[in-house]
Amino acid sequence: MNVNPITRLDYPDPDVIRVEDTYYMVSTTMHFMPGCEILQSFDLVHWEHVTYVYETLDHTDAQQLKSGQNIYGQGMWAASLRYHEGRFYICFVANDTRKTYLYTSEKIDGPWKKQLIEGFYHDGSLLFDEDGRNYIVYGNDEIWITELNEDLTAPKKDGLHRLLVSDHKNPELGYEGSHIQKINGYYYIFLVHSLRDRWMRTEACFYSDSLEGEFTGGDVLCDDRGYCGQGVAQGGIVDTPDGKWYAMLFQDSGAVGRIPILLPVTWKDHFPIFGQNGHVPEEIEVHSTRPGYIYQPLVGSDDFCNGLLPRWQFNHDPDPRYYHLDALQGTYTITTREVCTELTQAVNTLTQRMSYPSCAAEVTVDASALKEGDVAGLCALQSCYAAVGITKHHGKYEVLMLDKKEDGILDMTEGTVVESHQMDFRLEADFCNMKDEARCYYRVNKGDWLPIGTVHKLYFKLDHFTGCRFGLFCYAAEETGGSACFRDFKYYDVDEIS
Repeated sequence: MNVNPITRLDYPDPDVIRVEDTYYMVSTTMHFMPGCEILQSFDLVHWEHVTYVYETLDHTDAQQLKSGQNIYGQGMWAASLRYHEGRFYICFVANDTRKTYLYTSEKIDGPWKKQLIEGFYHDGSLLFDEDGRNYIVYGNDEIWITELNEDLTAPKKDGLHRLLVSDHKNPELGYEGSHIQKINGYYYIFLVHSLRDRWMRTEACFYSDSLEGEFTGGDVLCDDRGYCGQGVAQGGIVDTPDGKWYAMLFQDSGAVGRIPILLPVTWKDHFPIFGQNGHVPEEIEVHSTRPGYIYQPLVGSDDFCNGLLPRWQFNHDPDPRYYHLDALQGTYTITTREVCTELTQAVNTLTQRMSYPSCAAEVTVDASALKEGDVAGLCALQSCYAAVGITKHHGKYEVLMLDKKEDGILDMTEGTVVESHQMDFRLEADFCNMKDEARCYYRVNKGDWLPIGTVHKLYFKLDHFTGCRFGLFCYAAEETGGSACFRDFKYYDVDEIS
């Protein structure tokens, strides 16, 4: 069965566990809200949404996009998911607040209780040992272990605290992305780093029979699946009810983001062997614990008649005073809150992940309530964004395309003046082999789709650090209080694009 890439969507830094017959996965959601999404699966290949751990994190001004502030490329990173004595644990840091968060719940779908762990533990991974002691493994270049107190609020006084492994001399990326697991009496630390002569992720593993002893090991996988030199790495391993083992890692895939990759794991002399002959196999045998189960899609169309579906996330904290869902009319309305210089600062932008290798989206926008200078439409959201929309200029409606270049320059292509205040917009994206291009279209009165602007180049950059997303936006360039109404959002994957 050819399974990779798993979700074809941006779910980086995965951590997977199994509880009885169900697999759960958590990944990085950064600045998007609600955040810390948990997925479930019964075969490790097909996944669906279970819950978000939090609606908002700390509600800071930056998280709320107030006064020109934001948390792009920050927020929630690389969570650790564990199940211990009937309770779920989620641990992660937020790079904007510089805090370590711990959420606990007796049920996977919550409610989740929030607390802090004293200290900042980069890419931290929790370990509950059989003797009742608790630890967190973390770090960058240097990988440390710190024993935590009984209630996991701080380091334990006089508890274990030591350096486990390090890689200071790597000019690209030293060890990070810790995943610690205890299996059959041995402690395993799974890590990511890069080749020294060029950027390419590799997966490493170190192990020991004691937390006080020496951890030995090294690289266990160096493979790009023949895809643009992009290595597969960073994650842990999980077992099946019948005793097989698999690793869930991710692969950089250009502007679409970092996509989960599944590969088998076998054992030799207590050490894990990743893949087959050092490579990720094209076909993997997997079995479902619930054959015939029908999964709910992670992305898709929406008529806005059933509330806000979990496939949507806001770009930063939403402000409920400035958006409205009307289930009877099937509309999502954004009212502008602050004057913005560009759409990345627009509050209540509604997003969905874009899918590999190509995808498209369409939406209808009612711009009748726009104010002078307002812009509303459909975007490919990242720092180098593309957007197609409608604006009000000298009392008339105009179609436009926004084109944010890699050098930060924002180009605007204006279309014709249109008589109608209601428009359809379409955005297509091609991510195949990191082509990473977007094209924008519009139409009036359900006529032919008309291209606008030039082909836009998309980039995965560290300033946002997330895969590109479709976004519904409205922002004010001159005065606040205008609004735009969105309806009939349609999502197309590669098989549906004509």
